[in-house]
Amino acid sequence: MNLPQHIVLIPDGNRRWAKKRGLPPFFGHRQGVKTTEKILKAVLDLKIPYLTFWGSSLDNIAKRPSQEVKFLFKIFEQHFKKLAKSKEVNQNKIKINILGRWRELFPESVKQAMEEVIKKTKDYKNYQLTFLMAYSGVDEMTSAIQGIAELRIKNAELRINEELIKNNLWTKDLPAVDLVIRTGGEPHWSAGMMMWDVANSQLYFTETLYPDFSVEEFKKAVNKYGQIERRMGK
Repeated sequence: MNLPQHIVLIPDGNRRWAKKRGLPPFFGHRQGVKTTEKILKAVLDLKIPYLTFWGSSLDNIAKRPSQEVKFLFKIFEQHFKKLAKSKEVNQNKIKINILGRWRELFPESVKQAMEEVIKKTKDYKNYQLTFLMAYSGVDEMTSAIQGIAELRIKNAELRINEELIKNNLWTKDLPAVDLVIRTGGEPHWSAGMMMWDVANSQLYFTETLYPDFSVEEFKKAVNKYGQIERRMGK
């Protein structure tokens, strides 16, 4: 079967899952972490080398109620500490990277946990697990254009091409995205997520709220990818 090499997962629906059950939002976020752990195991079983997971948008951190954001920070700290100690991560040599504005916006204890797992896995090469944290695709592209503009000021002969643009993105070390999976039943793009890297991606939208997103449905999305001929714009 033709497997995607790079999958992006947009985990939408945690809050709605909790609301349907009459629970506070953090119950949905907590259940979402358990779903993420199951999906990571499925990725390893399928030997898919790159998984990118949108952990939090810039708006999630800047605009949601402070109590919910504090709970998210608590979950993030616990999750990254767990990843740093994970036998699965270390035995499978999974390199973990984290992109976004988290170094500017997250509390110190959370940042320390995140920096630790980056440092501990930096030399691993079998798989790469990337988290987008306090991330916006519009923010990423704006940053890239600003960087290129500064380079052009220094070198008027600079040739602006696809390679230069890619090298100025936060995702410069990631390959193009083959498959994007978005849960939650709202088939739209959010904040220009990885807009350069998803130019030729196959998209899979599901009504399933993220806490209920199963390994079986994940594999269904991967199988569907393998059945469709990618034309790459042709």
